[in-house]
Amino acid sequence: MKLLGQARNGDADSLGLLLRNYFRYLNSLSRGHLDERIRSRVSASDIVQETLLEAHRDFQKFVGTSLHEFTGWLRKILFNNLARAVEVHLASAKRDVRRQCSLDEPVNGASHGAVRLENRLNDFVPSASSAFCNAESLQRLTLAISLLPNDYREVIQMRHYEGLSFAEIAVRLERNPGATRMLWFRAVEKLKAAMNRDEQELK
Repeated sequence: MKLLGQARNGDADSLGLLLRNYFRYLNSLSRGHLDERIRSRVSASDIVQETLLEAHRDFQKFVGTSLHEFTGWLRKILFNNLARAVEVHLASAKRDVRRQCSLDEPVNGASHGAVRLENRLNDFVPSASSAFCNAESLQRLTLAISLLPNDYREVIQMRHYEGLSFAEIAVRLERNPGATRMLWFRAVEKLKAAMNRDEQELK
């Protein structure tokens, strides 16, 4: 508690020591929650280092007064970085697959959103990537989205067509970011299942 108080009073050395004291705790959390799909691309300690750097940079934004609040603040930064690492590294891993789709012709915003959603679906169903490389499949995707329950359709619309962050979507839906991310995941899973059924019917 003393270090936190000194850090809040502008003591840079105390802040540095306070953050270093959290390394083991954050590293344990990071190892336990790091997505298995990206373990070959990023290490748990990388996420922790990024978290500590952000916490040092943004310490003035911390408005709490207790170690419990400070720990929660650090944990939130860590989990945000873990989530962002999944998005960044899975997107990189799928880059070659995405290039298989021809995007030579100009497309409108809705089509861009559909292609972004297709890329997200590829993270769950890599074998289905070729099904989205033509206008017909994009139309089927749009139809499948329109048939989803309202909350699923809304979260997909805001995430993939409007390009909003989960934090922004959470505000609109009056949910917390974690619940919003889970809603989105379930929506994508339901959409994936619908597209798989549609593909089987076309065979």
